[in-house]
Amino acid sequence: MEADIRWIDNPEVFRVNQLPAHSDHEFYHTTEELLHGKSSLVQSLDGQWQFHYSINASVRPVSFYKKDFNAADFDWITVPGHIELAGYDKNHYINTMYPWEGHEFRRPAFSMEAGNTGEGSFSSASWNPVGSYLCRFDLKEGMRGMRINIRFEGVEQAMYVWLNGAFIGYAEDSFTPSEFDLSPYIEETGNILAVEVHKRSTAAFLEDQDFFRFFGIFRSVSLYARPGIHLEDMWAKPFYRVEEGVGELELELKLSCIKQGGTVRAVLQDEEGHICMEQEETIKEKMKLVSDGLGKVTPWEYGFPYLYTLLLELRDADGNIQEIVPYKIGFRTIEICGRVIFLNGRRLILNGVNRHEWSARRGRAVTEEEMDWDIRCMQRNHINAVRTCHYPNQIPWYAKCDKAGIYIMSETNLESHGSWQKMGAVEPSWNVPGSIPQWREAVLDRARTHFETFKNHVSIIFWSLGNESYVGENIKLMQDFFRQSDPTRLIHYEGVFHNRVYGDAISDVESQMYAPPGRIREYLEHNPSKPFILCEYMHNMGNSLGGLKSYMELLDQYEMYQGGFIWDFIDQALWTEDEVTGEAVLRYGGDFDDRPSDYEFSANGIVFADRTEKPAMQEVRYYYGKYR
Repeated sequence: MEADIRWIDNPEVFRVNQLPAHSDHEFYHTTEELLHGKSSLVQSLDGQWQFHYSINASVRPVSFYKKDFNAADFDWITVPGHIELAGYDKNHYINTMYPWEGHEFRRPAFSMEAGNTGEGSFSSASWNPVGSYLCRFDLKEGMRGMRINIRFEGVEQAMYVWLNGAFIGYAEDSFTPSEFDLSPYIEETGNILAVEVHKRSTAAFLEDQDFFRFFGIFRSVSLYARPGIHLEDMWAKPFYRVEEGVGELELELKLSCIKQGGTVRAVLQDEEGHICMEQEETIKEKMKLVSDGLGKVTPWEYGFPYLYTLLLELRDADGNIQEIVPYKIGFRTIEICGRVIFLNGRRLILNGVNRHEWSARRGRAVTEEEMDWDIRCMQRNHINAVRTCHYPNQIPWYAKCDKAGIYIMSETNLESHGSWQKMGAVEPSWNVPGSIPQWREAVLDRARTHFETFKNHVSIIFWSLGNESYVGENIKLMQDFFRQSDPTRLIHYEGVFHNRVYGDAISDVESQMYAPPGRIREYLEHNPSKPFILCEYMHNMGNSLGGLKSYMELLDQYEMYQGGFIWDFIDQALWTEDEVTGEAVLRYGGDFDDRPSDYEFSANGIVFADRTEKPAMQEVRYYYGKYR
């Protein structure tokens, strides 16, 4: 198969040769590697890559992926990172509108007249930048002779991949991992990996989030080796029965084996090191292990995030360890009883924030140190919940929330705000995904990849279908997917507020944005069918947050009111050098001659972009601490 530039115009093409999504488990080749936390089966490709920037597809170096291509005039760029922050293109912040509005007329394929297929809308655009990346590497000695996959944890927005001149695959969906099998083409030394990233494709209609519009390889890239027996996917399903205080564990495993025979041993330990479960079974491609009953378990929740360690050992027929997989799991139950949400038998109160991934120096290429600071900030200010607005976050974030006891509303990478709200009015004449058949599989794939990657994390108590994408049959099908795949969690979506036709079919909760306290009272006093959550409220722009008390007092008055998520956690601003003084200053939307722009609307966090707490945080700390 050869790469086709027309794929970026076609909403029905969003993955080519991409491997199925799977759990985010780590794996090690030996017990010693596990103890030291460093796997010989993984090789990072982060670092300096060769790079070429083109203003559009027609002037890109088309043959740059070939082994004999002369890349002497290529620059160097750091991976992970945004192309704009490396000095190419320009920074651009916009909230609801599509970034090309006012510059170019563009409508989603198949959304209007029947003949509108979108052909050439991105591939032939005069301005649609392309980044051409080259990475040369030798395969680690310990990985040679094994099956090799590559994992891109986040690439914005559409990418083509080649290895040693051979086309590998194509992927969209900027915020979930994309993996490909390199085994047929990889060599022990002298490999040339080529990645072509297009700033915009049909995915741009589905990724219209309120943020800076960057592109490039902005999350880590790594190779991983699959030994003779490899755990491809795992789903640990811990069940907690509140009345008895007892737990059960069901494991669903998928393995790939090129060695015949062998066993899987599963061990569950509590935090004190006591073994709660131990089973060993003969290897099969698909396996299910069920505990006979674990007896009393300690439940996981905010304030007491108790985690158990699950350890899977995969051995071949001779008893040699092929792979060891550790995973932290927790026991908890989230359910709606009498139209009230309960976690572990107690009414759930969400003292939450919406959190974009953000670094004033690196944009959305945040570091683990920055994530750790965010967790500590939430803990000291009694913030117990995070909505990952409006896309899946980096993989480490979820494990950190497991450990810290932070509840997650995990949001699918979907926002199409500009397709249905125009100049503030609800006008869905050409909204996507809507009920358009040609957009259906793209959004279902986003839901599926989101779920499969993060399904094992105890901190996730809600799956969210996306943000501000109106509603239609395609979003209903996303709801159906999550419901069928995972009945143990709740499902959230706010967009039915604008179209009540789907009110009973979509979302387990009544979710609204910025509803004043009076509107919440009105809802709760007229025989509501669902518990109420504010997925966004207390928009913290300027000298804001003074009215938090009026919302928090509702928690005492209405059991079906469950709290909400402040908009938002951190300002989106970037460190730049002032042209006059030469000093480092924070710049916001509109400061980069970016048009259209929503200007300082990028600054509405309770934390400044440099991770200094704003005065408004005092209000948060007081009331969130009072209503724990």
